[in-house]
Amino acid sequence: MDPVQKLQRALLILVVAGLVTGLALAPSAAAVTPQSATITASCGIFGGGSATLTATQSGTSATLSLTSTAISAPVTVAADSITSTLTMAKAGGGSVVFSGTKNPVMNPGDPVSVGPLAGTVASGYSLDAYGGSLKMVIFGITVTCTASGHQSPGPFVF
Repeated sequence: MDPVQKLQRALLILVVAGLVTGLALAPSAAAVTPQSATITASCGIFGGGSATLTATQSGTSATLSLTSTAISAPVTVAADSITSTLTMAKAGGGSVVFSGTKNPVMNPGDPVSVGPLAGTVASGYSLDAYGGSLKMVIFGITVTCTASGHQSPGPFVF
């Protein structure tokens, strides 16, 4: 290989290495927006108030978590002992269900927190808690919470 070919080859290697490094360091876009939203919900005789929903997405898999300081645990609740089903209303009709048995240990008076609850979404889905519900089965007792209005900011768009 002559010196010109060696120089061309070295430059090509540097350009390719620069492109690979640039792609590896490029920031990734959030898959779902917004990543959190606030709702006001009523859980019947169990109380109600403000709650925060947090969403994540990886491809068609998504999770939602809910935490509310307005609703507190009446007794000690063991980790991963609440069976939760969160139904979100889909723009244009229908719904998407997120479910699971994920929750932290909660002592009496602690804020209620469930999730991450797993669900399946498609690109472009627009989901809102208003029109859906959260059902939690705790010690065999079903607690159903419903949002009294649309979440803020707007729906989760996947």
